[in-house]
Amino acid sequence: MKHISCWPLALLAASALAQPAPKPAGSATRPQLTVETIMQDSKVWVGTSPSNPFWSDDSQTLYFSWNPEKAKGDSLYKITFTRPAKGKSLTATQPVKVRPVERRALATPPVAAYNRAYTQRLFDRQGDLFLLDVKSGKTRQLTNTVDVEADPVFSGDEKTVVFRRTGTGANLFSIDLQSGEFTQLTDFRTGPKKPDPKLSDEEKFLKQDQLRLSTVLKERKEKKDEGDKISKADKPKRPKEIYLDDKQLLAPQLSPDGRFVTYRLSKSATGTKNTQVPNYVTESGYTEEIAGRTKVGAPAAAQEFFVYDRVKDTVRVVSTKSIPGITDQPAYLKSVSTTKPDTSKKTRPVVVNGPVWSDDGKLCVVVVRSLDNKDRWIMRFDPETLTLSNLDRQHDDAWVAGPGINWQGMGSASGNMNFLADNQTLWFQSEADGYSHIYTVNVLTGEKKQLTSGKFEVQQVQLSKDKTQFFIQTNEVHPGEQHFYRMAVTGGERIRLTSMTGANDVTLSPDETRMAIRYSSSNQPWELYVADVSQQPSAASKTSAKGLAVSTPVKLTESQTENFKSYPWREPTMVTIPARDGQTIYARLYKPTAPSGKAVVFVHGAGYLQNAHKWWSSYFREYMFNNLLVDKGYTVLDIDYRASAGYGRDWRTGIYRFMGGKDLEDHVDAAKWLVQTQGVDEKRIGIYGGSYGGFITLMALFTTPDVFKAGAALRPVTDWAAYNHPYTANILNEPQLDSLSYRRSSPIYFAEGLKNYLLICHGMVDVNVHFQDTVRLMQRLIELKKENWEVAAYPMEDHGFVEPSSWTDEYKRILKLFEERL
Repeated sequence: MKHISCWPLALLAASALAQPAPKPAGSATRPQLTVETIMQDSKVWVGTSPSNPFWSDDSQTLYFSWNPEKAKGDSLYKITFTRPAKGKSLTATQPVKVRPVERRALATPPVAAYNRAYTQRLFDRQGDLFLLDVKSGKTRQLTNTVDVEADPVFSGDEKTVVFRRTGTGANLFSIDLQSGEFTQLTDFRTGPKKPDPKLSDEEKFLKQDQLRLSTVLKERKEKKDEGDKISKADKPKRPKEIYLDDKQLLAPQLSPDGRFVTYRLSKSATGTKNTQVPNYVTESGYTEEIAGRTKVGAPAAAQEFFVYDRVKDTVRVVSTKSIPGITDQPAYLKSVSTTKPDTSKKTRPVVVNGPVWSDDGKLCVVVVRSLDNKDRWIMRFDPETLTLSNLDRQHDDAWVAGPGINWQGMGSASGNMNFLADNQTLWFQSEADGYSHIYTVNVLTGEKKQLTSGKFEVQQVQLSKDKTQFFIQTNEVHPGEQHFYRMAVTGGERIRLTSMTGANDVTLSPDETRMAIRYSSSNQPWELYVADVSQQPSAASKTSAKGLAVSTPVKLTESQTENFKSYPWREPTMVTIPARDGQTIYARLYKPTAPSGKAVVFVHGAGYLQNAHKWWSSYFREYMFNNLLVDKGYTVLDIDYRASAGYGRDWRTGIYRFMGGKDLEDHVDAAKWLVQTQGVDEKRIGIYGGSYGGFITLMALFTTPDVFKAGAALRPVTDWAAYNHPYTANILNEPQLDSLSYRRSSPIYFAEGLKNYLLICHGMVDVNVHFQDTVRLMQRLIELKKENWEVAAYPMEDHGFVEPSSWTDEYKRILKLFEERL
């Protein structure tokens, strides 16, 4: 049996893998793809799609990043629109590159810094603050300092601007918009407060004795004390000095009435050890260390939530002991505990996020997340009494997450939520019924209402300026499509505003009359379109229910190169596959004209990611490689296995406590389906994927060795105990508490099962999945005397490869593996 036993010997000659040159466009037969072609610099071969669109404040100009000139980096472009005459179509200028002087003068894209009337907007640029008048477009500079001012917002009465100044320890400041008065609101200071000098008992006696013996000394002291008292009374009021000791300040926020400052303090755990990633190819010529992360199970930083009362000049910590369920222990502990159950009712550590205030400043809520991520509480919070009152508790024995909800380490921990126009009703997202949907709760009465429902996900939510409508993105048409809708804040009918099949990523104009649509289909990369949204139908409009009119989308960009367009890229067939437990697996199928009986299954990475969809994949290189494989007679399948995004809570948490369980079973069931329905030879099926896909590939070859004849595991996790905490602890808990989950989920423990052919490719400066994972697995395979494996190491690549030469080398090896073994 042929083998290459260890990675230094695995550097295969590229010449042995050379592919035939592509046939010219227009040939009678399909042009022939090569690895060299599809893995070259994507901006030269594919083209660069527009990205990061944002509107001018008058809604007349659309800005976006683009690179049609194939320069080293993207540039800022713009398109200007004119309002169409009645009955006429939307008109737009050609894309124009924004000149540097204009780009530097632009107001940065808005975050959430409008006043309530949307007539003014605050923004920061190059560390200074600016005020924009939306109607006139005129900008007023508010600061010009060497310190960095950031995150400006209007005060509750909109008379002042509140912001952070990072050069002063992230303290809060304000500027009066009329008088220009500059005020420091907080005085956070790093380190501990220096104690007043203390006198010994002997020194105290001598001092008191001197004052008793000398009338002059006594009179002078009394005079000095009186002077100090007067001087102190004459001093202007300053914010309270708050010493942070050895803690980190997080998220200071001023209440709308200016009285309270809420903030968090985080203290790093002692004794934690960070990983180090060696970098061998360096400018210095020496091996250098890249500081890495901790590993899962390392002690987490402790956080506390504080309120500084500026009127009473007090600082108080908010107690979380009364939160309902705060002492509940995770359910999995009952099945893993080998000792007597802990009945001490310990308060679980939490993080308090927010607060979110109503526009009138009378009500606020916070989001509390348990560090074990089994609970999320939405709570009314009174900063004067420090009272927390529960409005909604979402509990999950696995972990709380989902679109608009998020989880620790993955986006905003607060998720999407805000108050409606009545200043009492809060909208939020929850997976309470198994899918992420929109809910409301009355903060005063606690009355709760579900606004959307069904077996689909609400993936994005935006409240209209008048707070009467939601603009939402869902996948209700099909799990593999994304469309944009409008819905009243009371719920009811959703009016679909997009029509193109695929993904419609919408950026709404500030006046809410236009949609910039970043659109793609399964075989066409992303391009920019624009459509009008109005209340009055026109001849160029498609009228929806309730009189809402949406114009036919107008294409604004053309990004693909002529060479890329010369190949007829396949539109994969969307199929469904029955899983052994009765669930339905969604997949993309690529079928050759003349099937050869050989097949390859591609496994997407990230775990919680969707790839069996109808839009241009983030795995576009793999999409092109799959087309190459089909040209060679392979049937290719790409499935959204258990834990993939887009299918609700149960699908997302299907891998809880067992990665390589249901997710691998889905791939085995998919391979069986290929044999039963697509004429595939069961002894000629390969599998490949990167990151999580590499992990699944290893588990497939180690634990189901008769299903896949060959596999390529790219940058794979080999032992989950070596991965990071935010991702892994949610799925497998902590290794010291749930060792069984790690044992049955880590490929390194099953390496003895390797029977068929394995290729491992890994970047050596990977700071996400460390190259050490592959090195440890190599040693294990050597000790097990396995011979049918090889490793290719890439000295200058991180987790995501960037060099075309690396991509080319990697995929030549993958193709060679399949061509030889399948």
